[in-house]
Amino acid sequence: MSASAELRSGKGSSDENFPVASFLIRPRHRPAILAFYEFVRVADDIADHATLTPAEKITRLDRLEASLLGQNDKEPQGAALRNVLRAHGLSPLHAQHLLRAFRQDVTKLRYANWDELIGYCQFSAMPVGRYVLDVHGESQSTWPASDALCAALQIINHLQDCGKDYRDLDRVYIPLDALGANGLTVDILDQAQGTPAFKRCLNGLLDGTSALLVQSRPLATMVNDTRLAMEIAAIQKLAERLVGVLRKHDPLSEKVHLSKTVMLLTVASAAAGALSRKLWMRAAPAVAAAN
Repeated sequence: MSASAELRSGKGSSDENFPVASFLIRPRHRPAILAFYEFVRVADDIADHATLTPAEKITRLDRLEASLLGQNDKEPQGAALRNVLRAHGLSPLHAQHLLRAFRQDVTKLRYANWDELIGYCQFSAMPVGRYVLDVHGESQSTWPASDALCAALQIINHLQDCGKDYRDLDRVYIPLDALGANGLTVDILDQAQGTPAFKRCLNGLLDGTSALLVQSRPLATMVNDTRLAMEIAAIQKLAERLVGVLRKHDPLSEKVHLSKTVMLLTVASAAAGALSRKLWMRAAPAVAAAN
């Protein structure tokens, strides 16, 4: 069996909806984050592969985990992340949780309700934020806000790709009870265009996503690392903008993404705002003492 990197889709960190270890992150932290990304990218491409059987996907995901844990060196991305974790004194648990989610992608194609979807996000999205926070040495008290942000990002991605996921993988992340409440079945996802009922369904899910983004908004001020705070603020703002775009556009008939220009302007504005807040938070005690 060849290394699973040969199955890569070609998608890289620069193709994601949100920054991955951007220039805002301190250079010393970027390699650890990118090693994690490469590991996750390979696992994601295995789970989404068009021709592998479910059994073959599970076998490859298991082999990737074995490489992560030092049981073999057959998957370079697993071995590379293992070395990074050892060098930084970090646990493999976040990566293992993501592998659990990718195995679930292979075997579970429908979600009954919002709680089931959030349960999936607990393993498919939340470990990413927790890992980045661990790399930066941040407190675990930041995890709940990070979990909310990561879940929101995951759901946004599911809604953007809902038609493609159904057509290519028979995978539906839109909760079945949300479809049913609007008189819909999963067949709507195979249509060339959404209906008013589908828009109502989508808006209900976006309401839930917006609530998650309210929970995550304090995160940028909670972390100690200023450059990480700037990256988080940028991701938060991008997510909020994408929710707005999804409310106005139909993901079944349109590519619902932000342009590169809008992304850059949003990142710059949000990062500058976060930097200003951090500088003020540090200066405020001295100003108060002087007065």
